[in-house]
Amino acid sequence: MTYEEFADARLSALLRYAVMLTGDPHQAQDLVQETMVRVQLNWRRVARSDVPERYVHRMLTNQFIDWRRGSWARRVLLRGEPDEAVPAPSDHAQSAVDRDQVWSWLSRLPRRQRATLVLRYYEDLPDAEIAEILGCAVGTVRSCISRALATLRAEYVEVC
Repeated sequence: MTYEEFADARLSALLRYAVMLTGDPHQAQDLVQETMVRVQLNWRRVARSDVPERYVHRMLTNQFIDWRRGSWARRVLLRGEPDEAVPAPSDHAQSAVDRDQVWSWLSRLPRRQRATLVLRYYEDLPDAEIAEILGCAVGTVRSCISRALATLRAEYVEVC
């Protein structure tokens, strides 16, 4: 497989994943673009891996975790694009408030915890694959998910 074939086949999935990590489509595009430049520069190593997509996921996740452009996390607008496949709820205002609240909670999580939640619940990956992408032990993944969910639960209880 060539770099161009890989990019054609996987770019949209990588972009969706990046949107879930960043919470902003424009920041996600920047993240994917920077990652794909690195992928192209290291394509021989990526192509030699057992699963190139997993290798690129790891690169993208690490790029997200390490991204340090000033106050990037404070500048992100945490609004998701509506999913057209899901029927619209009857109360649009409440749905928008709920979605904004969830994005607000997620934005306060440390990046590693947020990445583990996205990999688990959005990408539907098992602990072993998440550990491989993040370059840590399976126990660390479980710990990150547990801490992130505990934080989210505490935030939810405060609101209710």
